[in-house]
Amino acid sequence: MTTPDAGQPLIPQPAATVAALRQAIRQIAPASLPAFTRELDSAADQSRQGSDLSPLQRFIAQWAVFVHIQRHPLLAADFRRWEDAAESGDAVQARKAASGIGRILDEAHAAVGLPTR
Repeated sequence: MTTPDAGQPLIPQPAATVAALRQAIRQIAPASLPAFTRELDSAADQSRQGSDLSPLQRFIAQWAVFVHIQRHPLLAADFRRWEDAAESGDAVQARKAASGIGRILDEAHAAVGLPTR
């Protein structure tokens, strides 16, 4: 894989399917695969128990947003900085961080075709 220009995504946004998201995570955030698998198992169990696809739909939406963010290195770094700031213990900084995280998540939801808050 060639190195993308700054600001360019590492990979195209994958289809919102378990297989496509798993492959994307394997490429751009392999350390997240165990969490992906655990959460998939949990969503599948919840869907079976409740005869409801909503847990699987939420799972796919959550991971599509994650992939959207992680495939943009600068955006992912910005997101991590906001997460770190949110844990600083300073109330003013935490409010700024919540706003920054919310903005990134709203943009990611819109980019993958999901409603924002």
